[in-house]
Amino acid sequence: MSREQKDFLRKYKLNKCVIFIGQIMIILTFFILWELLSRYEIINPFIFSSPTKVFKTILDLYRDNNLFRHIWVSVYETLIAFGIGLIISLSISVLLYLYNGLYKLLDPFLTCLNSLPKVALGPMIIIVAGANIKSVIVMAVLINVIVTMVVITNGFYNTDKVKLKLMRSFGASKYQILRYLVIPSSYNTIISSFKLGISMSMIGVISGEFLVSKAGLGYLIIYGTQVFNLNLVVSGILLLVIISYILYKIVEMIEKILLK
Repeated sequence: MSREQKDFLRKYKLNKCVIFIGQIMIILTFFILWELLSRYEIINPFIFSSPTKVFKTILDLYRDNNLFRHIWVSVYETLIAFGIGLIISLSISVLLYLYNGLYKLLDPFLTCLNSLPKVALGPMIIIVAGANIKSVIVMAVLINVIVTMVVITNGFYNTDKVKLKLMRSFGASKYQILRYLVIPSSYNTIISSFKLGISMSMIGVISGEFLVSKAGLGYLIIYGTQVFNLNLVVSGILLLVIISYILYKIVEMIEKILLK
C-alpha cells in the first residue's frame, strides 16, 4: 500500500471518528439541556418530563417485566407488516411493468390511495379484521405497501432507455427484459425501498396500536395520555425513536450486503 493510500485511509477513518463523536456530543447536549430546562422549570416538567424521570419510568417498566414485552409486540408487528408489504409491493410492481396499459389505467387511483390518510380507514379495518393484532398489521401494510410499490414501479420505468432498445433489437421478450435488465438495474431502488418500507411499517403499527391494542409502544403512549402519565408518554416516544433507529440500521446493513 502506497503512502498516499495510507494517508487517505487515515483521513477517512479520522473523519468517521469525528462525525461519530460529534453525533454523540449532540445527543448528550440534547439530554443535558432537556434535564436542565425541566429541572429549573424553563419548560413545563409535567408536559415535557425530563431524562431522569424517563429513565426511571423505563426502569419501572423493566422491573414490572413489561418493557421488552411491549417492545417485542411492536417489533413483531412491524416485521410482519414489512414482510407482507414487501412481497405485495414487488408482485404488483412487476405486474404493472409487464402490463403497461394496466399501469396507465391504475396510476391515478394509486395516487389517490397514496394520498388517503390510512388512519381514516381504521374503524372499517377494526370491523373487518377485528379488534386484535390483525387490524394493526393490516393498517401497517396499507400504509407501507402503496408507497413502496410506487417507488419500485418508478424505478422499473426509469431503466436506461438505450439498454432497453438494445435488448429489444435482439428480440428479447418483455419478461426477459424484466428479468435480465430491469430488475438488476433497479437493485438500488428496490433495496432502498426496504428502508422506506420499514419506516412506514413502524408508522403504521403505531397508528394501529393507537386505535386497537393491548400491548406495544403505541399502546404505552396512548395509555399514558389517557391517565395523564406524561412520563410514560415521553418514555414510549423515546423507546420508539431508539427501536426505529435500530431497525433502520439493520436494514441498512442488509442493503450493504445485498449491494455487494
